[in-house]
Amino acid sequence: MYRIPNIEQMERCEQETNHFAKGINFYKLFWIFFIGCFLGVVIEIIWCICTRFHYESRVGLIYGPFNLVYGCGALALTIGLYWMRNKSNVRIFLESMIIGSLIEYLCSFIQEVMFGTISWDYSHLPLNLHGRINLVYSIFWGVLGLIWIQKIYPLCITWIIKIPNRFGKVLTWILFVFMIFNTMMSGLAVERWTQRREGNIRLEQYWSYFDNHYPDNKMKTIYPNMNFNP
Repeated sequence: MYRIPNIEQMERCEQETNHFAKGINFYKLFWIFFIGCFLGVVIEIIWCICTRFHYESRVGLIYGPFNLVYGCGALALTIGLYWMRNKSNVRIFLESMIIGSLIEYLCSFIQEVMFGTISWDYSHLPLNLHGRINLVYSIFWGVLGLIWIQKIYPLCITWIIKIPNRFGKVLTWILFVFMIFNTMMSGLAVERWTQRREGNIRLEQYWSYFDNHYPDNKMKTIYPNMNFNP
């Protein structure tokens, strides 16, 4: 049976090999973010299939199976919990509840302010705050934080350490630029979608690219749960 090494074992291996993503540096944090963006989508799609018995897109970007919310969550849990990984489970659980709920609230708030759209709404659930977070999902964040720092994060390190030093840094910067580009294009696609819905269509020529490649029906397929705030 495969046993996941603990964080200290993996960090010793990073130091011995002088790995480009050793410790908590930019390269390590980017890969944690990138893996989180991908894994979160996969897990939620599987959850949707198991509970709703059909496939439904859970991506947050128009290129590839990535969602920034999960990536930011993975990044925040890593930064927030790494320093207390040897503390009690209760303390890690409570810290994770706070971190996860804060990230979820901020992501919802920023999305609504910037694009006037909402991807989740917990208003129908008890003990919610502005419909952006609620107690049940905050508890889920707490449990996820425990699993993350004790199991998933060490497993991610075992994957990252397999990336050869020879081209690891170059690959990181290529993916970093790709994610920035992907985020910008996704934001513009949603902005154009909002313009079409409101009838406030700007006439600059570059908007025609989004009209042709990302019409309303395609955007609805990519973001099936996105609603527009009246």
